[in-house]
Amino acid sequence: MSEQMQDEVVEALAEEVVTPSPEAPRTRRALRGVLRWTAAVAVFGVLGAGTAYGITRMERTDVPGLATASDGRWDYPGIQRPVAGSDLRASVLPAPRGAVEDVALQGDDGWLPVKDFLAVYESTEDRTEVGDHLKDYGLRHIAARGWTTGDGTRTSVYLLRLDDPAVTELLRRDLTEYDAPVHTVRGAEEAEFDDGFPPEADVRGVDRNVYDEKKPYGAEQLRQAYLFSGDVVAVVLQSRKGAAASVPFQQTVVLQSQLLASTQGR
Repeated sequence: MSEQMQDEVVEALAEEVVTPSPEAPRTRRALRGVLRWTAAVAVFGVLGAGTAYGITRMERTDVPGLATASDGRWDYPGIQRPVAGSDLRASVLPAPRGAVEDVALQGDDGWLPVKDFLAVYESTEDRTEVGDHLKDYGLRHIAARGWTTGDGTRTSVYLLRLDDPAVTELLRRDLTEYDAPVHTVRGAEEAEFDDGFPPEADVRGVDRNVYDEKKPYGAEQLRQAYLFSGDVVAVVLQSRKGAAASVPFQQTVVLQSQLLASTQGR
């Protein structure tokens, strides 16, 4: 997309999303935050060959990041839509502004060792089973990124590229069920289907299983998502001491889904 087209999108969104009035003044910072997140959705969805058509058709208050400036969404930097078939590392969602990145997830030359990914699972049995599945389905490599925001929310994103898109659905059956993940992730002894995630935020070309930790939470609340697109499986984990807000989690999952769909050429 050209810079001129991006400017036109931003100007149009400014009129739609933010309507200043004497009773409810908007700060420039809030305006920039709204435009940045909304423009990201528009760039990926409206001009991205239908990648996220469902999102563009929703009311702005229905989608995380398109509501009010105080809804808790994060300030992500400008996100470049990757070219179809590009390096997997280019498809990992960047950290939001101000977050501290987790250096341990950078791996060697940007690729994370399999054992480091398997460490997210609680038991030796779970780690062994997941590891066997990855071998069976021809795992090629893992790209990852993690960060911690100022409020203590920790996020980890893992992208796993398999040998063939045909086995992605098989791995989905091994990792997820409708009502709960098959394997227990550290920090969430029990998890359940997240019925608070708006179905209208689906991204075309990406299958999604999203879970929330069952109450009562332990020291932290953990949210988790499994995304499946082409030959890539993404795992998104987000936790925070006490409780983890839903909006930044939904925002993160939607943006990562859009990047995956773009990479697969959808």
